[in-house]
Amino acid sequence: MHWIMNILATIALSVSIGASATTVECSIYDDVMGGKPQTSVSPAQAEKEQPAGSEWWRHAVIYEIDPRSFQDSDGDGVGDIKGITSRLDYLHDLGIDAIWITPMYPSPGIDYGYDISDYTAIDPEYGTMADFDNLVAEAKKRNIRVIMDYVINHTSDQNKWFIESRSSRDNPKRDWYIWRDGKGETATDKGEPPNNWQSWFGHSAWQWDEKTRQYYYHYFYVQQPDLNWRNPEVHKAMDGVLDFWMKRGVAGFRIDAVSRLYEDPNLHDDPYLPGHNAYGDRNIQHKYTDDLPEVHDVLKEVRSVVDKYPGDPVLVTEADEPNVQALAKMYGNGDEVQLPMDFQIADVNKLSAPCFRELFNEIENNSAHGQPEYFFSNHDQPRQWDRYGDGEHNDQIAKLMAVLELTTRGTPQMYYGEELGMRTTDPARVEDVHDPIGKLGWPKEKGRDGERTPMQWDETAEAGFTSATKPWLPIPPSASKYNVEAESKDPNSIFNTYKSLLSLRKTESALRDGTQVSIGNDPDVFAYLRKNGDETVLVLLNLSDRERTLSFKPDELPGSKLTPLYSSMPGPASIAAAHVVLSPFAAVVAKVQ
Repeated sequence: MHWIMNILATIALSVSIGASATTVECSIYDDVMGGKPQTSVSPAQAEKEQPAGSEWWRHAVIYEIDPRSFQDSDGDGVGDIKGITSRLDYLHDLGIDAIWITPMYPSPGIDYGYDISDYTAIDPEYGTMADFDNLVAEAKKRNIRVIMDYVINHTSDQNKWFIESRSSRDNPKRDWYIWRDGKGETATDKGEPPNNWQSWFGHSAWQWDEKTRQYYYHYFYVQQPDLNWRNPEVHKAMDGVLDFWMKRGVAGFRIDAVSRLYEDPNLHDDPYLPGHNAYGDRNIQHKYTDDLPEVHDVLKEVRSVVDKYPGDPVLVTEADEPNVQALAKMYGNGDEVQLPMDFQIADVNKLSAPCFRELFNEIENNSAHGQPEYFFSNHDQPRQWDRYGDGEHNDQIAKLMAVLELTTRGTPQMYYGEELGMRTTDPARVEDVHDPIGKLGWPKEKGRDGERTPMQWDETAEAGFTSATKPWLPIPPSASKYNVEAESKDPNSIFNTYKSLLSLRKTESALRDGTQVSIGNDPDVFAYLRKNGDETVLVLLNLSDRERTLSFKPDELPGSKLTPLYSSMPGPASIAAAHVVLSPFAAVVAKVQ
């Protein structure tokens, strides 16, 4: 979903860096959600109790696929399941261990699959259940696991459950959703919405239904009514969805909108904040609709359902929490989620060594000692090539960000095309917009089409994505240069950088199993060690446009010589630790000897 982009549009990140880079404000949520930047922790603290284990997800690389945009197999301009299956060899050769596929269920398509009309079927636009079963089987042959998207907060208004719910006030499924009378409602006047709660996609979160003369609640689009998780029948039905897909061989679920499952039953108004959003609404703090304690009971329940099945199934949550303390609660006591997505690090949205140093130290020292899950792009936010680039050195910065994502201790999550340096390509005209929020908020909010354009396989007119003359979204002009075929032939390409780093994660024990400790306090260089037994790897990231010279003392490194395993700059086969020169935006991964 599109949680934080409206916030990011109105908030300037604040970073105050002194000579020794000791004063840093890195939280993107401070002004909006009341979160405060957390204090930094020492390297010794950060290394304590970093968990180890043999579960596959601890060492996996997860690759997010939008089924509409990955590969079209039948020439209708829309990607499909057979298309994904046809590209499994590519994913295996790249070094991917699991694919998370955004919703493939039947849907009216208002929110491109996140408005589900049937949780236990495949949308005919993407194929058949037999196609899905074949995908899972073929992926298994290549040691690739399939993770489904579990849209837990809401359904489509075309879901049979909601159709029954809205049919009458005394229907057995009426209480499966959240219905309330309006303020000042009369027999002839619907009155005002029950309170001031807002949809993340603009305007009131309450929609009047004339047939039964009540309002229903929708955190997102009007066509996405929220399920009532205070009803035990909803729990039973949604647990059944998990069972259905686990029996078909999936490896786990990415849980959508998990923080929004419960609302204040007393319907208190949310506090207003200064300013207005892209839709013209007053900014609001979602105090009474987000992160209520009951969310954790549901996460425990979901975990108990999937844990009945073999193979260490995994749960990933979309958890855009205001700080690491809140994120850590998603782990529970090891009985909730294994991998809550870390939006804090994903959305630093600038190259700041102090911010990355502080935030990585915090998550390494999280109170639950949980496994981190890192990403920098997904289907709801502009691609990292644009968000972190400076407009001049974007390709260099893309490689640098690849190193940051793939050499840190945690489970990295990539977004399709990230390995190519795919860029955000927004529609030029409102008439070309598909995403409803882009139509509603134009031009301040252009929607999410720009980050969902088709995968770029080659330099042909339709980038090898489809044989149709008009794909569902246009192929960006940049596809002529940034595509799999062209970049595969260039040893210095973004693609080959990713491929090299993915290989290193599997072959270097320190990168696979090692602890992580940040070292140094250079205002421009983020440096950290990965250590496993006698093996130590040093990672150096120059996040500035100027050359930096570093000198490491014997008490900082267990060796005096650095042997590069990967370097984005030409250099000797070994480097003296006492004198390391990094060119602008350079990234070096080196074994310490």
